[in-house]
Amino acid sequence: MNQPQHEQDQATQSVDTHRRNFIGGSAALAGLTLAPGVVVYGLAHGKTDAEPVTNKVRWGMLIDSGKCADGCTDCVTACNTENGVKSGPLETDPHWIRKVELKDMRTGREQSLPVMCQHCEEPPCVDVCPTGASFKRADGIVLVDRHICIGCRYCIMACPYKARSFVHETLTDQNPDVPRGKGCVESCTMCVHRVDQGQNPACVEACSKAGHEAILFGDLNDPNSDIAKRIASHATVQLRADLALNQGIRYEGF
Repeated sequence: MNQPQHEQDQATQSVDTHRRNFIGGSAALAGLTLAPGVVVYGLAHGKTDAEPVTNKVRWGMLIDSGKCADGCTDCVTACNTENGVKSGPLETDPHWIRKVELKDMRTGREQSLPVMCQHCEEPPCVDVCPTGASFKRADGIVLVDRHICIGCRYCIMACPYKARSFVHETLTDQNPDVPRGKGCVESCTMCVHRVDQGQNPACVEACSKAGHEAILFGDLNDPNSDIAKRIASHATVQLRADLALNQGIRYEGF
């Protein structure tokens, strides 16, 4: 026997209310478990006295394509090693950072540069996340809280840079400072666990050791920092600047 219409409407309303309460509760949980001001390394190691993150600092990178050597993948290798990522040839394989080859069809000039999460000031991935799993720290680093990520992949579709990946398989041999999980979305964290200890991201360190010095890391808010001085004195661009996202990753030389 068919259920009366008013009972169907009540049932639908109850389900919708439950869904809204779940999403709202999850978003609130996100604020409790990994708030924008929390130092990730300190949280992972049970340190409660770590100085909280503030918006006085905004971390960023400046990538000089003129110094980025063709065929060099040291930054990709360093990222994969540091974060326990096993990139492969398939589109579904995780890629926290990838090398892109550009060619000017008018002049024939070719350039190579790394592309990763652009750590936008106005991140689309955060806007579309229904649980608050995608969030931006006070210092500008965009992250994913895997504990409340439901794997909907809305953020993957929203990212203009194809910078996010989905974990399809069970993971082993993980770096305890970089927890990852099956069924979650992930992307470049700017090696936040290293940054919170006063170190450079792994890609920056590897590029420097290789003698290229193509990636400069620092505080975009500090006018006396090397990166801020470089941006002030050299022409730099943001990928898809027309989107007005104000990315933390800048490029020079193309």
